[in-house]
Amino acid sequence: MVRICCVHSLFSVFSSFGLLYSLRAHQNAAVAGPGFYAVVKFYSAGDASRAQRACNGQRLFQKSPMKVCVCTKQQGFEQQVQALSSTKCQELANHYLGFNGWSSRIITLQNVSGLDGENKELGKTSERPSVKFLCAMEVTVPSHGVCSRGVALGEAEVEGSEGPLEFLTATRRAQKLAVGKALSSSFQKILLVVLESGKVAVEYNSWQEEPTDLLTEEELKGLIEVNELSLEQFDLDEEEVLSDISLEDELLSWEMPPN
Repeated sequence: MVRICCVHSLFSVFSSFGLLYSLRAHQNAAVAGPGFYAVVKFYSAGDASRAQRACNGQRLFQKSPMKVCVCTKQQGFEQQVQALSSTKCQELANHYLGFNGWSSRIITLQNVSGLDGENKELGKTSERPSVKFLCAMEVTVPSHGVCSRGVALGEAEVEGSEGPLEFLTATRRAQKLAVGKALSSSFQKILLVVLESGKVAVEYNSWQEEPTDLLTEEELKGLIEVNELSLEQFDLDEEEVLSDISLEDELLSWEMPPN
């Protein structure tokens, strides 16, 4: 209970300086004495610096002064930058652009299960069957004239007795994974530049362009028929665990209404 209250109090304090990516509180090691320490991650380095200057040495909700420092990257340590999950991308866009400041739509969502014929070629008859969906998504920021596309593959194994319900559940999971990954891929090409005045500029990052970005909608819809494009290039690592899948969910919920 004490830890929960600590997290709630920390969130109330630090979220006032900007949108938080994550906040985790941990109990001190035995050699450090009783108490807690927390790791607070902001989306914006500027927000983190402001929070550090304002909170360091202050008695925010506890009796003793709080020590707040900004973590820096270790020199010589190369870390691969992970793409934001679709949930984090939407959270970031809603915060800086507003719920009606951007829109997304599914260009195509196709069942590509078994098209690669990998199980037949390799003679894999003992493995569980899987369902694969290929999704092409488009994200638009109308007020800034920015449009970005993403293509991704979602795959889910059929679990249990492999009956109709299990296939349907795997289908829904593969669809949601494909849509979520495609949405994340679209956002990776959009740059949000937050100025000191608080204004937000939006730019398209052409360095992240992919061959599929140059295709027309008709070509994207017929993507699975193009032999030169291998489905393996879209088989990204699963970005987030999708649990509590409801068969009542509608994929149209991914499509945000435009301005």
